[in-house]
This record gives sequence, C-alpha cells and structure tokens, in this order.
Amino acid sequence: MNRLTETKIILVVRATRLADLKAKFATKTQARFYVSRLGGDFDDYEREDTAYQQAIAQARQTLGELGRVQLVQRAFLPNFVFGEQDIVVALGQDGLVANTLKYLNGQPLVGVNPDPKRWDGQLLPFQVPDLEAVMREVLRSGRKTREVTMAEAALNTGLILCAVNDLFIGVKSHGSARYRVALGNAAENHSSSGIIVSTGLGSTGWFKSLMAGAAGVAVAAGRAQAAQAQDPQFPWESDHLYFTVREPFPSRNTGTTLVFGKVTPQQPLVIESMMAENGVIFSDGIEHDFIEFNSGTKATISISKRKGRLVV
Repeated sequence: MNRLTETKIILVVRATRLADLKAKFATKTQARFYVSRLGGDFDDYEREDTAYQQAIAQARQTLGELGRVQLVQRAFLPNFVFGEQDIVVALGQDGLVANTLKYLNGQPLVGVNPDPKRWDGQLLPFQVPDLEAVMREVLRSGRKTREVTMAEAALNTGLILCAVNDLFIGVKSHGSARYRVALGNAAENHSSSGIIVSTGLGSTGWFKSLMAGAAGVAVAAGRAQAAQAQDPQFPWESDHLYFTVREPFPSRNTGTTLVFGKVTPQQPLVIESMMAENGVIFSDGIEHDFIEFNSGTKATISISKRKGRLVV
C-alpha cells in the first residue's frame, strides 16, 4: 500500500451495545430474544452497530492512506504502550476520548463522532469525512491543539493514577467510606459516600451534577435562597481542581466542614484511608480500572505533570 507517511496512527474504538449483548448471550438470536422479551427495540441496537462498523471501516481506509494504522479496543487501553510519535484517533462517544486521553503523554488526540445523528459529542469536533483533511494538518503540525489539565492520585505505595475528567475516592459498594482528609492547615475525619475530584474538562459532568444537587438541597431545606443557576464549568487548561465530598455524615468522630475546595499545585489534597477493605480509587468512571485504597494508604491528589492534547 502506498502511504503518505510511515507515522503510526492508533485508532481507538469501543464495543457497541450489540457486541456486549452478543458476548453475554453468545448469539445475536439469543440477545434479540432477551431484549425483545423485555420490550426493548433490538433494531436500534443493530442500527447503532451497523453505523459504527461502517464508520470504523471508512476511518481505517482513510487513515491507511496517511500512515500505519493500528486498531485498539478500549478494553486494552490500560495495557497498551503508545509511542512518543504516535497520533491517536478516538472514534466513539465523549467517554472514549476521556478514557483514551489519560493514557497518553502529550500525543495529539483527534476525537471523531461516528454517528452525529445519535451522539452530540462535546469532545468530538470532527466526523469521519473530515479525517483526511484534519489528519494531513496534524501530520505536518499545522492543526491547533488544546491543552487539558489532568488530575493525579499518587499513593505512598508508589502507585499513580491519572484522570482526565474526575477521580473517585471511596468504597466499591454503597457503604460509607472512612478516611482522613487534609487541605492546607485544615484536616478532619470523614464518613461519606466518597470524594470526587474534578478537572476543568470534567466540570460539565459529575462535578456539575454534584453542584446542582447541593444547591437544590440547600434551597429546599431553607438554607439558601433560589438564585439564577451559575455554570460551574471551568477551563480545561485551569491550574487547579475542585474536590467535593458526597453525603458527609456528622458524628462525634467525623466532621462536615472540609467538604469542598480548590486543589492547586501549592495546596494538594491529602487523603488517608481508614477502610480495612474495599477502598478504591478509580478515574473517569472506569470502575474496573482501580487501585486499592485501604487502611494506612495515603493518596496525594494534585495536578499531573502530564498534559493532554486535544486536536481542535
């Protein structure tokens, strides 16, 4: 094949709902029976899968004329080694872009919407027909990129976990997480549903819902007056993070004062686990890709030295 360059292009894809159902039920016929019996529209699963497979085929053909293409499933990202000169294309929903970005170290990432009629795509500025023109600009370093600040949890065990959207620190189940939290000169013991640490990129997701919920509860409880809703979003490039404690419980041994705040390079958030078992830290909603956070383990939450680069 005649290629424009020998640059390696990593095309990151995901399993569709139909693929997940086939993996669970062994055959498409059984999957159809299960979904249809419950009143679901199985044809919609098939339409989604067909459109996605067509987008993958078209993207591979276009990219194959520009460089050496390697297809990588999202499930393999935690163990995949990206080269320093690789260019990465994420073909899927916003979550795939975020999941991919946290495993990169400065490589440019192009977010492509495979099905604009189905997905809005806040992080997907391009469609498959745009790929050739966009990638030619990226290959000659002529396309703008936007820097993305990432969060980092560094444990005293030596383990490190980065996040593009947010970090969750808590327990696997819906039980109470027990820990000691410190920010600057303030510190207290907590019993809560966990801590969420959000980046600017993630400020329109989990962080936004937490802020909206807290404001709604305060108004309903008569602790605050209803006011015009303020957008909690902050820029992707911000040199700070925000942490929010979910459902803190006040008691003789636990407080509810240190439940929200800004994390900066000069003032990291330090959390010490008091959980004998089932303590975890995971990022960007990927619960199965976690690190254990049990008694004696300390996590220092700060801004990562690694920066994401999204092609815009």
